[in-house]
Amino acid sequence: MYKKLLFLIAIGLFFSCKSEEKKENLYPEAQTEKQTPEQLGQELFEGKGNCIACHQPDQKIIGPSLQEIAKTYKDKNASIVNFLKGNEEPIVDPSQFEVMKTNFTITKQMSEVELKALESYILSHLK
Repeated sequence: MYKKLLFLIAIGLFFSCKSEEKKENLYPEAQTEKQTPEQLGQELFEGKGNCIACHQPDQKIIGPSLQEIAKTYKDKNASIVNFLKGNEEPIVDPSQFEVMKTNFTITKQMSEVELKALESYILSHLK
C-alpha cells in the first residue's frame, strides 16, 4: 500500500516538474485571441495545471473522472475553486487526497481567473 502511494506521489511530482515549454500561452493577458473560460480551463488542465496526468473526462485513472467530479460538486453545491486553493476538504475521492495535495503547489499559484476557468472546464463535463 505504501509503495503504491509513494509511486503515485513520485509520478505526480515528475509530471509537476516537467518543463514549462507552453508557458507563454497559459496566461489570459498574453492571449491574442479571446478565450472562453472553458477553453482557458482546458488549456490549464492539459498544460500548466498538469491535471490530465491523473484525471480523464470519462474514466478514473489515478483520480476521479471529470464527469464524477463535476456531478459531485454540482450535487453538493460545492466550490472546486475553494478546493483547488486548499481551503476545502476532498468530497469526491478522499482516498486520493494525498496524491492530489502535491498539485496544490501549482493551483495555489493560479489566479482567481485561472481557477474559475478550471472549474468551468470541469463542470462542462456534466452529463
